[in-house]
Amino acid sequence: MQALDPLSSGSVLTGADVERLTGRVADLSDVPSELLERIKGLVADRQREPESRRDSISTLLMEAFRTDRSKSSFGLLYELNSQHLLTQVAARLRRYASKADPHDVLQEVFFNVYRYPHRFDSSREDAFRVWSAMIVRNTVLKHLRSQGRGGRLEVPFEDLSDQPETDAANPLTGVMDQESTQECSRVYLTYLHLYLRFYAMLSERERRALHLVEVEGASYKQAAEDIGIKLENLKMVIFRARKKIHRSMRRVFEGLSPDCRPARNRTRERDRRRDATETRPSGGDTRGKASPGKAEGEAR
Repeated sequence: MQALDPLSSGSVLTGADVERLTGRVADLSDVPSELLERIKGLVADRQREPESRRDSISTLLMEAFRTDRSKSSFGLLYELNSQHLLTQVAARLRRYASKADPHDVLQEVFFNVYRYPHRFDSSREDAFRVWSAMIVRNTVLKHLRSQGRGGRLEVPFEDLSDQPETDAANPLTGVMDQESTQECSRVYLTYLHLYLRFYAMLSERERRALHLVEVEGASYKQAAEDIGIKLENLKMVIFRARKKIHRSMRRVFEGLSPDCRPARNRTRERDRRRDATETRPSGGDTRGKASPGKAEGEAR
């Protein structure tokens, strides 16, 4: 792609740009006459706002390139829009904290404009401005994905500063970073202390299941075989154990007493009920009466 000097260093057309643009429009020899007359009319229309005039002319130039592959219209399109599109590219790269060269990405933007003219719809006067903004966005994201970034580190627009970035450290930022680190460490230790406290209150089987899955990295199937229970039962054990810990931690942060009771030991409860049944009298009041076995022993 031939590199041409932009008509303006800003985002709108200045008076000097209009004079230069008039001469450039006269060189559009391969543009259809109907579109050429409309472009000349827009250039001569001094009642329009400069930015609106640029958008309208750009839309007609893109339409000429779409219908007739006019090389001269594409060259003028680049001159009219390269500077403000470069600003958009640089802003998006900065938003994603990318150090890529905006000029390289800008060339990719115009390559996509050159490659996909059939997708352009000139039904609106500002069609090229809207369409090119979408191409800038997609091109930047594609460029980031090619570098393994994928746009995951996007910085919210409202968090961006309008001042130049500086890497120079100062005492205030150092103190703030140190305080933030200390606070994060304190909060982490608090969470860890509470987690271990409530983990210790779980049943032995629940602790073993969590340890196998979360510490040793065993699969659910391996953990189920190690504990000796079915896979479905293991999933329920882990789910309930995690829920107990999270519920208890939430209650502590809400100022309530924790509620993290160990799971019921069914075997122990069954034995206790059996012992109680065996020692309970079968009927009537037997207080003061010796059992048959005891009486027979005393008789002997």
